[in-house]
Amino acid sequence: MSILLAIQKWSTEQPDWQQDAIARIYNQSDLSAEDLDDLYALLKAEHGIPDPAGRQPRKFAADQIAGAAPIGQRVQLASIKNLLNVNALAPDQHLLIARTGLSVIYGENGAGKSGYSRALKKACRARAQSESIHPDARLAPGQAGTPQASFDLFIDDLPTEVVWKANQAAPESLSAIAIFDSYCARAYVDNKGDFAYIPYGLDILEKLVGVCGKLKTMASAELEVVRPKLDAFSHLGQSQTKVGALIRGLSSKTKTAELELLATISDVDKERFAILVKALTERDPKEKALELKAKASRYNELDVRICSSYTMVTDAKLGVLRDLVQQAQLTKAAAELASKAFKDTPGLLPGTGGELWKVLFEAARQFATESHRGNQFPRLSAESECPLCQNRLEKEGAERLVLFDQFVQQEAEKREQTARAAALFAFKELRDVPLNLMIEGSLAAELEITDPELLAHCLTFQQSLTVRRAAAIKACAPGEKWGEIPILTQSPQARLEGITTKLMAEAKALDESANELAKAAMIAEHAELEARFRLAEVKMALLDAIQNLILVGKLESCASRSGTTNGISRQSTMLSNSIATQEVVAALNHELEELNIHELKAVMKAETARGKTQYKLVLETPGNLAAKDILSEGEQRAIAIAAFLAEVTLGGGLGGVVFDDPVSSLDHRRRWLVAKRLAQEALKRQVIIFTHDIYFLCILQQCATELDLELTPQCIRKAPGGFGVHSERVPFDAMVTTKRISALRKMYDKVKEAKKTGDDEAQTQWTRDAYYHLRLAWERAVEEVLLFGTVTRFEEGISTQRLRSVIVEDDDYMQIETGMTKCSKFAHDPAAGAHLPTPSPEELSSDIETLEKWRASVEKRREVVRKRRT
Repeated sequence: MSILLAIQKWSTEQPDWQQDAIARIYNQSDLSAEDLDDLYALLKAEHGIPDPAGRQPRKFAADQIAGAAPIGQRVQLASIKNLLNVNALAPDQHLLIARTGLSVIYGENGAGKSGYSRALKKACRARAQSESIHPDARLAPGQAGTPQASFDLFIDDLPTEVVWKANQAAPESLSAIAIFDSYCARAYVDNKGDFAYIPYGLDILEKLVGVCGKLKTMASAELEVVRPKLDAFSHLGQSQTKVGALIRGLSSKTKTAELELLATISDVDKERFAILVKALTERDPKEKALELKAKASRYNELDVRICSSYTMVTDAKLGVLRDLVQQAQLTKAAAELASKAFKDTPGLLPGTGGELWKVLFEAARQFATESHRGNQFPRLSAESECPLCQNRLEKEGAERLVLFDQFVQQEAEKREQTARAAALFAFKELRDVPLNLMIEGSLAAELEITDPELLAHCLTFQQSLTVRRAAAIKACAPGEKWGEIPILTQSPQARLEGITTKLMAEAKALDESANELAKAAMIAEHAELEARFRLAEVKMALLDAIQNLILVGKLESCASRSGTTNGISRQSTMLSNSIATQEVVAALNHELEELNIHELKAVMKAETARGKTQYKLVLETPGNLAAKDILSEGEQRAIAIAAFLAEVTLGGGLGGVVFDDPVSSLDHRRRWLVAKRLAQEALKRQVIIFTHDIYFLCILQQCATELDLELTPQCIRKAPGGFGVHSERVPFDAMVTTKRISALRKMYDKVKEAKKTGDDEAQTQWTRDAYYHLRLAWERAVEEVLLFGTVTRFEEGISTQRLRSVIVEDDDYMQIETGMTKCSKFAHDPAAGAHLPTPSPEELSSDIETLEKWRASVEKRREVVRKRRT
């Protein structure tokens, strides 16, 4: 299992915030302040501190990592095609890649090379994922779709096509293609002062330790800010009260409900506290208690009078009176109607049926009980005497008595009498009841001292009672309106009863204070209330302090957990031991020697920790000089290339390898060394190189030629349709002489076409351009053809063995001199007075073919010379 796969598997058992940290380190190595803020928020969330931003942890997934290719399996990339929404690369490009040898993709800066390399890195699960694939800047926001690309592969010579899409797991088969990037491997000065080698992936754990330290620092810093200053509440903890006990035990576990309860002061608590203060400070509590009781008694009597008066003029009471009066008035009207009908009977004396007549008739009824015993008045016989005139009734008189009785006994008359009696009773009760509250003299003076507002209220109520009764009496008269009775002022009973209750409570407290046991209880109660009053003053601050104590506990857990890196160190040590082997040392030393890195050597260094011997890989110089002090930046990069190649070799697979600008920051000498090593690697596996360095491309061509290795150059350029467009034309500077002659012939075709169309300006421009490149071709021919590469520009050594094939004759000199002189005339900007006529297309063609004939003759002659000198 590779180191990265081992770390990924181990990460699944770690807390979410550590998994997120590992994923970030894998993708971008150096974390920003924003990354640390995100991780700190996740760490706090894990310990119960909610994240307002709701950030979710990411995982270090297995599909982000290149899987271990089967040993001996050959995976080759044949083409990259169907690129969509990858930077500003033109769509529908098809970049062919040679399955064997060296494939070099050359593009100048801004040609679109980075688009291809970024797509490859993401598709092949390279660790360098920090460079995002951006949408085409020329498109309107929202128009760009998902980046994607297709790849033609050969797996053990079997063709297959895979598709990669952003935000989806990259195809596993592509992960067999190894990508060299800045994360591959590096050397660093460890805490022992050694220049230690850290293999690809193991730096994740080292950096994770650093992240843990930073998070611990962040937690510690926040702890200092939020840790509450409890000294401000220390005075509350000095009393032997519930409040004191709460303050002394103040912690993150303190229940806020208990604090809230103690700090909530009711009006009853306030009154009780005032009573206790008075009772405990009174010199003669017994006498004072008697005084308060007498006062309470007077107030109670006033309360009784108020209650008695109030009940007489309540809305309910006056409503009953109103109903009785109205009923009496209605029944009287009904009775009057019945009386009028009786009085209108013919033959009756005036006043019959009236009040006096009714009294007379009732008197006759009473008299008949004695004068006509045995008979039921008014049903007397015709022979009987009238109880009034004592003459014989006769038939007519007897009938008239019955008629009179019927009138008196009729229902309307009875109802009228009953209603009148009830209304009269209620009226007299209201009229005659005493409504005087007797608030005068000493009682008024006492109320003035006790509660002036209560006194005013009582007097107002007294007046309201009188006015309301007078209005109700007036409303009883016929024709008056009950709706004009004023509303009664609110009764002062509640306030009066409150004072009375308070006075009795004070009296009771005074009585109790005379008892030593009761007084001790009162003192304790007073202390409890006093402490609660003080607690209420700082309640909000204490609630904040408790929340901060809770937060402190969680932050301490954060600091403790983030500061515990033993598990990370154990995993790092285990993985370090797994790669600190002689096989790794040998492979790494081989690559270091190939790249001639200051004769640097990798060695296994033993160190003992807690009685256990462990090994680490250290880079040392033969003279024991401090490697960190003598290695340049370029040499550091060369170390990374060496480590990458060593690990690829030890992996056992034969998948292709991709290098993205491998010689950046390297000098020309080290470029040769890297080029030779990559050419050697191309003999075993497919090697793909992206570069913008034309010089490096030329070096690669020479190295490939020396090893009889095929080098397939591809060029990409910017075109109207976008970037990364494939071009058949290799840069002229990278061409050998034969290819330069082919390119010059194509230039001749353009000159001929311009003349045919009559475009003189284009013909002149193409002609001058052709002679400029023809001059370069003569220069390259001297180095490559005449001297046969014995001396190569920028190369350090001289290939003296090639001299046996080299001979320079006078004719060579003359042809080169003639060709160079003519090219210079038209390639350079002439003086205005010496403007030369532009050569014809035929003349240009003749000059190009002169070079070709000379080249062919020299190469033919070279073989003869070589055989002669062998």
